[in-house]
Amino acid sequence: MNWDDFDAFCQVVDHGGFSAAARALERPKSSLSASVARLEAQLGTRLLERTTRRLRLTEAGESLYRDIARPFSQLREVAVDAMAQGARVQGTLRIAAPYEFGAHHLSSVACRLLALHPQLKVQLDVEHDRVPLFERHYDIVFSPIEQGFAPATVVARRVYSLERGVFASPELMARFPDFAGAEDLNALPLLAGGDDSAWSFSGPDGAVKVEVRNPPLRSGNAEVRLRAAIAGLGVARITATFCAPAVAQGRLVRLLPQWTCEPLRIYALLPGRRLVPAKVRAFLDGLEQEAAQPGSLAATP
Repeated sequence: MNWDDFDAFCQVVDHGGFSAAARALERPKSSLSASVARLEAQLGTRLLERTTRRLRLTEAGESLYRDIARPFSQLREVAVDAMAQGARVQGTLRIAAPYEFGAHHLSSVACRLLALHPQLKVQLDVEHDRVPLFERHYDIVFSPIEQGFAPATVVARRVYSLERGVFASPELMARFPDFAGAEDLNALPLLAGGDDSAWSFSGPDGAVKVEVRNPPLRSGNAEVRLRAAIAGLGVARITATFCAPAVAQGRLVRLLPQWTCEPLRIYALLPGRRLVPAKVRAFLDGLEQEAAQPGSLAATP
């Protein structure tokens, strides 16, 4: 009995198909197909129903997967932990992050690591919507989800704090010449993030919370809100680094510079393993060095 065939079967089910499993494992699709076919021949039963659109477990396949999926998952975890004890940074590092964070803070770290470690590969997915927690077998998921709201199998290793501000086009602000403080935002159209209900500020006059009511645009995509702000459609609350080019070009102005906007906190979430692989440690250490640079994101343990 070839135990690799059992593992291949579990991987195909876990990833929802042969193509996705082949990409994740960096194995030929034909190899996985052959493993499952060989296993079906040895067991004398069909395990998977293959169609052009989706994969479906047979009754025998469901029974087998239910019995062996957890043991094989635990064996893979043990293997990962064993590899983590080594110092070599290698293999494929799979990362997911919100677009606003990933595109502007992770790419330079990934490039430096690839230059330093020739045996490393990086898959960096930036998402405009909320990042799924390890549904696609990521090594690190950067997310605004706090640890208390994450599954028990997830560990929040580090927290990164990104300075946010409120930005608008000069043309829009010309229509509101009396704008002076945070409370005046109530008179302006506000461009809301996906979950925004209120914006909190602290400044010379204490703390102020501005309710986000009936926004002309609501989107979790920071690029969409940025473009809408440049077009004069409203005021956007976005990270300062993300808006910096538009501000430098005069297409946006920062409002309330004397007020502190609640920062965007991004959590580095990892699967709850006992040991952290060297490739993950190296990436987080590189991001920590990035955070220490002036004008970059701030990190806390």
